[in-house]
Amino acid sequence: MQFSALLFLASFLCLSTLGWAQQSTGVGTFPSTPGSFPGTTSPNGAGKPGGSGAGVGIDDSTKVIYGPTTARFFLESDVFNNRKKLYLTDTSLVSNHQFEFTKRNGNRYTDLGNLGTPLRPVFYETPTQIGEQQGYYVFSPYAYQTNQVRYYDTKSPFTDMYLVLGGRNQNILNFDFNQNITPRLNVGFNVQRFTSERQFGTSAARSQTERLLAQDWGVLLHGNYRTENNRYTLMAHINHMNHSLPEQGGNVFGTTTSGDTIPFDYEGQAKLASTLGWERRTSLHLYHQYVPTDGIQFFHRLDYQIQTNNYKDDAQVANQNFSHFYPRSLYDSTRTQQDVYWHAIDNTFGVKGIYNRGKSAYNYRLFYRQRIFSQQSDYNLASTTTVSGETQPNKNSYSASGFENYVGGWLGYYFPDSLSRLTAEGEYLVGTGAFRLNGQLESRLFTVGFTTMLAEPTLISQRFSSNHYQWNNRFGLRGTQHAYGLLNIKYKDWTVSPGGDFWLLNNYVYFNQNAVPAQLATAFTMFRVGLGASYSKSRFKASTQIYYTPLNAGNDVLRIPTFFINGRVQYDFIYAKVLHIQTGLELHYKSKFYGDAYSPESQQYYLQDRQLVEGAILADAFANMRVNRVRFFLKFSHVNQGVFQPGYFVAPGFLQLQRGFGFGVDWLLFD
Repeated sequence: MQFSALLFLASFLCLSTLGWAQQSTGVGTFPSTPGSFPGTTSPNGAGKPGGSGAGVGIDDSTKVIYGPTTARFFLESDVFNNRKKLYLTDTSLVSNHQFEFTKRNGNRYTDLGNLGTPLRPVFYETPTQIGEQQGYYVFSPYAYQTNQVRYYDTKSPFTDMYLVLGGRNQNILNFDFNQNITPRLNVGFNVQRFTSERQFGTSAARSQTERLLAQDWGVLLHGNYRTENNRYTLMAHINHMNHSLPEQGGNVFGTTTSGDTIPFDYEGQAKLASTLGWERRTSLHLYHQYVPTDGIQFFHRLDYQIQTNNYKDDAQVANQNFSHFYPRSLYDSTRTQQDVYWHAIDNTFGVKGIYNRGKSAYNYRLFYRQRIFSQQSDYNLASTTTVSGETQPNKNSYSASGFENYVGGWLGYYFPDSLSRLTAEGEYLVGTGAFRLNGQLESRLFTVGFTTMLAEPTLISQRFSSNHYQWNNRFGLRGTQHAYGLLNIKYKDWTVSPGGDFWLLNNYVYFNQNAVPAQLATAFTMFRVGLGASYSKSRFKASTQIYYTPLNAGNDVLRIPTFFINGRVQYDFIYAKVLHIQTGLELHYKSKFYGDAYSPESQQYYLQDRQLVEGAILADAFANMRVNRVRFFLKFSHVNQGVFQPGYFVAPGFLQLQRGFGFGVDWLLFD
């Protein structure tokens, strides 16, 4: 069986050179958010649409030996928080058709209308780090996420193969393999590859290579080990991503014979040509812990990251003459080259433990964290300046570095009912005033929490120099106060989860209408209510998710849609006793708003007041199917295009993809 799996991988890797694509079904997914569709993601799936039917192995007597129950995995967060939890391999049909990165994350992230284009969150996100960060995030979700790496414990070799031939040439392939070397040592690897094709700015006469848009390679090597007495545990992985994207700058609309502008021109010309954005990153992650005695555990976490971000425009004169895309040229009027190199090493040492008292338990953690980083930025190094009649090369380069020390702690109390817990966490960046405090109470019926923090601004908002933009700022710490609550109500066939979020933001940093960073001197508030609801009766299920933001006092600097709605209806049945089918319709809507535009040179989204985006319903029809160990789907995306309008914009100058038909298959091998 493993030979056939490797043959399958080799065949599709060859196809990738012809423009097919591959990608991990669990790669780049964002953490789940309270208020999401109740019951639409299995707890062991962690948002992953991979995994398939109940494939099993049998011996000569037809007795079941290997299957989903013998290929279990765990997450580092569970080990770190002393939760003994093994997850079963996902075999459900739920959300199997959601192969797009935006869809698999509940549409809470938006892109430039095509697979592999820059992503940004629809809503405000509380910073996860209080120290200095690079600020290049738009391609990060396409990489394997450290907090979602699955560490396996398998009784037999386990392979997961996933292929999508998506609508409008969005193509994905993923290959995962895991095997226990010994009963306590497991190793595995994940390979991802995906591509997409241009939807405008090209012609049918161009070759397939010329039509390629995004191309992504990702490789993850991982392993875990534990001693026989479980006193020592080790988890480690190496993660690499190579993501390239020819930047298009938006659509230049065509005109009719009468001279009228075509508002939705999917064949229009691109504003930019012969440009390329490129991100390459490699990271090493290691976590291990030792338990000398009950109640005390020593742990160490290491992260080392190398990242390079490039942007080049080899046809700057033509691009500027045609679309006036750049504000000006500071050094070279013919070509732009921007290179940013990042290195960071993060070491965390600490002690933690859990103490049981009757049916309740106490959990604690204390840590010291040391972080060293450096960044080198080069731009148009080949450009020259004439001084006193002599031509001299420009030294267009600058750097930043830092050494940071953090201290922090975490306390948790687990109630006797085993379903409720109270946690508190704090972290302080020594010598800067940056800090983070979290508190949360979880129970079967509700979750409430509060976060207050001051965080450093990103490096790119502080200083940036290029052929077209320059700034040097001294921004203060960004402040975030976030209070939230969520109810979980179940009654007969209904599950309802109303909730609310309140933010108070001060010293907010944003990129203004000139694509230049600014900091708001005053504080502002924002309030959002949400509702997740589902109804399930026999084989029928309907679910919805609604966010309404009635208050956003910072709308001038933080643009979000007032209404955000997801909806799904589905019906499950079995055909010919072996074919499991789940068919349905999925809907998404955001109200009209002035969504941010994208600047490829700085890789940042910025404010704009020229064009309203969204304001239309997106409907996708799907059929998820399973036969034994093979799961596959058919999907008709944007099926309602042309019903009320020919199209709509997801970002200024970028249209939602046209109607398209896609197919995907997922195959598990357990022996």
